[in-house]
Amino acid sequence: MRFSLRQLEVFTAVARSESVSRAAGELAMSQSAVSGSLAELERQFAVRLFERIGKRLQLSELGRSLRPRAEALCAQARELERGFSGEHDAGQLRVGATLSIGNYLCAPLMARYMREHPGSKVTLHVANTAEIAWRVKNYEIDVGLVEGELVDPELEVTRWRRDELCVFASPQHPLASRKHLSDADLKGAAWILREHGSGTRQTFEHAMRGLLPELHVALELEHTEAIKSAVKAGLGLGCVSRVTLVDAFKHKSLVACHVPDRDFRRYFFFVVHKQKFKSRALTSFIELCRSE
Repeated sequence: MRFSLRQLEVFTAVARSESVSRAAGELAMSQSAVSGSLAELERQFAVRLFERIGKRLQLSELGRSLRPRAEALCAQARELERGFSGEHDAGQLRVGATLSIGNYLCAPLMARYMREHPGSKVTLHVANTAEIAWRVKNYEIDVGLVEGELVDPELEVTRWRRDELCVFASPQHPLASRKHLSDADLKGAAWILREHGSGTRQTFEHAMRGLLPELHVALELEHTEAIKSAVKAGLGLGCVSRVTLVDAFKHKSLVACHVPDRDFRRYFFFVVHKQKFKSRALTSFIELCRSE
């Protein structure tokens, strides 16, 4: 074999970070050792895997085509190494989740996973749908749990569970006592919404088709709790996942608004790179999520 697994580790680390120095930190190697390993791999096969753009290293067309197989081979090698070492836990798992899922659903899922797989290491990165998708494509996380629908030739997107957005208001808001809200009510209200790029905003805009140009968006915020606080303060109506409002409705600090003419139903999705090696940790976690 004309290449080593260490060379593949260097190649994939540089591809993720686009930097020799950051790859060196990730692999606990010197920068000269990383540069030498990468140069030797390119020399052995007389190829260019990266284009040098200033201080950044950007994958060449060949590098992009080889990267998924290199990432999968490294992942398989790590799992094989664990087997040789007699380690029976599921290993490391990197999870990405959008805000509603990460802040309200992931903690019990991760707790159950770690109970069932003692010694496993799980990390969670919370961001909006667009960023989670990018991190999955860049192999920075193993699986994304997202609210927004995605269409990307590199990603495998499968349904996980049903969800529903809910329009809500402060109990003191003029529309809070209405039995249902009409289109005229929706157009006349101020709205506190999630930012563009979030799955919640995507679903809201889909539900409000035909009204969007006439809606008054007073604030766009990146966090669900910030939206709930702004609505409690009487700044307008909000619309977020119903799972994030359970406690507020229970304590009557916020109230649900019935909007019968608009469909706020949606799904949560799993997102995995199509060419990613499905490790035991990844498979076990997805099965656990489905069982919940």
